[in-house]
Amino acid sequence: MKKRYLCSDNAYIDYKFNKKILDMSNEKELKIELKPEVAKGSYSNLAIITHSHSEFIIDFATMLPGLVKPEIGNRIIMTPEHAKRLYLALQDNINKYENQHGQISLGGEPKTTFPMGGFGNGTKS
Repeated sequence: MKKRYLCSDNAYIDYKFNKKILDMSNEKELKIELKPEVAKGSYSNLAIITHSHSEFIIDFATMLPGLVKPEIGNRIIMTPEHAKRLYLALQDNINKYENQHGQISLGGEPKTTFPMGGFGNGTKS
């Protein structure tokens, strides 16, 4: 089975088995291997986002009952341009999801972002 996901304005990722192909609108194709240990993914229910003038840092953490503090499982560092492309791709995919499955409810949850001390102008999401 093959699925296609928008990853930027003119680029799509096609997932097929354990490979993904980046298909650019100008007919260039980039083949990227998705290794099994990466393909299984990791769970996150907390994202801590900070930024400086030149980069965005997104720490993905897991907060579970019984854990003393959230554990960061992944850190992604990207340029502001790529962060904006990610934002637009997420916005597009959330719109598609909600059109197909209905509105995602955030009711009853605490405030989704708040200022963080330290590096840049970070927030938790």
